[in-house]
Amino acid sequence: MPPKYAQLVQALQRRIESGTYSPGSLLPSEHQLIQEFGVSRPTVVAALRVLREQGWIESQQGKGRFVRGRPAMSSVEQNRTGQAYLTNPETDAPGEVIEAGAVAVPNRVAALLEVEPKSRAFLRRRLIVRDGEPSELVSVWLPLELSEGSDLTSGEALAQGLRQHLQARKGVRFDHVVEQITARMPTVGEVKQFGMPKNVPLLAVFGAVRDASGCPLVVVEVLLPADRHELEDAYPIG
Repeated sequence: MPPKYAQLVQALQRRIESGTYSPGSLLPSEHQLIQEFGVSRPTVVAALRVLREQGWIESQQGKGRFVRGRPAMSSVEQNRTGQAYLTNPETDAPGEVIEAGAVAVPNRVAALLEVEPKSRAFLRRRLIVRDGEPSELVSVWLPLELSEGSDLTSGEALAQGLRQHLQARKGVRFDHVVEQITARMPTVGEVKQFGMPKNVPLLAVFGAVRDASGCPLVVVEVLLPADRHELEDAYPIG
């Protein structure tokens, strides 16, 4: 079953598509949604964030959130799994930094960064909690020189997205992401971190960020327990 915030996203999308919430209308407040759906405030906040990112709603300062309607296909197409972890501030997702420092890179990450296996790179890893349980393990890998002079060594959540932070501090320009999705069984450590059954697989999403010349800049690895997530994509048929 999808997590509570994803279920709320789907429920609100159905209401928008059916016309219950028509384009231009004011969306119910956070308090109203909490009362109606019987969920926590973090669940409502997470669902509204997803709807805003996907283009279903928009926020107007001092007025509230307004319905835009079902987004155009081009907008939905841009909503890739790894994109939010590159653009959204870490403070948007509750969790904790569990590792930040130089480590030896595993083979897959080394290939995506185009460095020698077991060479050292900087790793920032956060465990994100949604609906009161560990939901995602997000690891950001980048060359050591790119981490120098940044706030990635901090144990505090970043108030900027990774893309904005590195652009401001290091002058790098993210151009495109090559994304790979695999599935595997969790390690003993991951079973403990997620508090998940050892026989449930993990979905592993790898996003290799490159500049305009194709040079690798960053690799984002997102681990998702398969019983707590479902991945959805949309694309035009040519």
